[in-house]
Amino acid sequence: MSQATTLRERIRQGDLLIGVGARDALEARLIDNAGFDFVWASGFAISASHAVPDASILSMTQLLEGTRSICGRVNIPVVADCDTGFGNANNVIHAVTEFGKAGAAAISIEDKKFPKDTSLLPGGRQELLSIEEFSGKVLAAADARQGSDLVIIARTEALIAGWGVEEALKRAHHYAEAGADCILIHSKSKTPDEVVEFVERWDGSAPVVIVPTNYPSLTEQAIRRLGKIKLVIYANQVLRAGVKAQEEILSEIKRERGIHDIDDKMVPVSHIFDLQGVTRMKQNETKYLP
Repeated sequence: MSQATTLRERIRQGDLLIGVGARDALEARLIDNAGFDFVWASGFAISASHAVPDASILSMTQLLEGTRSICGRVNIPVVADCDTGFGNANNVIHAVTEFGKAGAAAISIEDKKFPKDTSLLPGGRQELLSIEEFSGKVLAAADARQGSDLVIIARTEALIAGWGVEEALKRAHHYAEAGADCILIHSKSKTPDEVVEFVERWDGSAPVVIVPTNYPSLTEQAIRRLGKIKLVIYANQVLRAGVKAQEEILSEIKRERGIHDIDDKMVPVSHIFDLQGVTRMKQNETKYLP
């Protein structure tokens, strides 16, 4: 069974699936080992790993290769963040084909104009496509699957753009009718109120995906009570925690003029070997090398 089929079936069964954002294959393996349901191959995090803004600066090829490396190192489904779809409907068709071949179980495309600004950037450009143009992208993505179970997630940024719940609902209905398997509703509000209102008013024609970065008070218990949300993405917490830990250890090395007193702040090298699969490599050497 493909990971796309696995993800589609679990959504159909009604499970609340929890995914975490990764910038690379190592983070993805940690997410898998921690027991989460899926990995979010995050455009924000992959962009950050290149030290560039999440503003359509990385090419599709760069995001594709980041996603491919993640898919090859985990045993859980990978949801690929494909930003705006890298262009018009023709670009979306190409992206669906290539990300599907790379092993993605789902792709997410958003209804912002290209080039985009990242959603939570204060003062960012949050310009949306017309409903008709983005619906065409969704339809193109659905048609491009050619019988595969790749899950198409249509992400509306209506709340991010400040256009309100009514506009978000209107867009979501059109995207579901165009063939989206799930609707991702995003918000920069510090409370979950507008997302909760969206979910309560949503007709349930497609499962809802949320990213509660800015409103962490909405717990998984509360999300389950809402009923229509099937995927939750903790999109950038691992990236942010990793940067904090690295900055702290670098500061200590600089301050103490050496690495003589930091062992308790790091995992042993043997743990990195385990994450890299060194044991399997040595077993293969014993079996296959003269």
